[in-house]
Amino acid sequence: MRHPLSPRLSARAIILHRRRLLIVNAWPGGVSDLWCAPGGGVERGASLHANLAREIHEETGLSISIGAPCLINEFHDPGSDFHQVDIYFRAAITGGDPDAAWTDPEGIVENRRWVTEAELRALRFKPDSLPQVAFGPPAGAPLYDPLEPILR
Repeated sequence: MRHPLSPRLSARAIILHRRRLLIVNAWPGGVSDLWCAPGGGVERGASLHANLAREIHEETGLSISIGAPCLINEFHDPGSDFHQVDIYFRAAITGGDPDAAWTDPEGIVENRRWVTEAELRALRFKPDSLPQVAFGPPAGAPLYDPLEPILR
């Protein structure tokens, strides 16, 4: 069991297909218009890669190969003890139809889309460094996006 003051750990994927980035809205019921890269919470006893592959399949129906980490991002809710650390990995599609409609069996991700950099920049998204990581030149070491307040 996670200690209530321990940060939550999450793994996320940077998936480009036809020069477009896969993003999801993980706020069921239209609660927020905030977009992010797909992925989710890490379960004990499984590697970051195994957790990420599971989350991507649940949220998008895609199978992926997972590459190097490219970003470490953390955010918190100043009004509570919520603090999350996301580790982003570059990933490539190995199975599934990237253009097919998909329903997240857990009902968390209701919307997913492929966006260009310009389309992404016209949306509300997190983390702030997402366009740089996804569309910029690959960095040697992962970027670190320091602690920022949570958005809803």
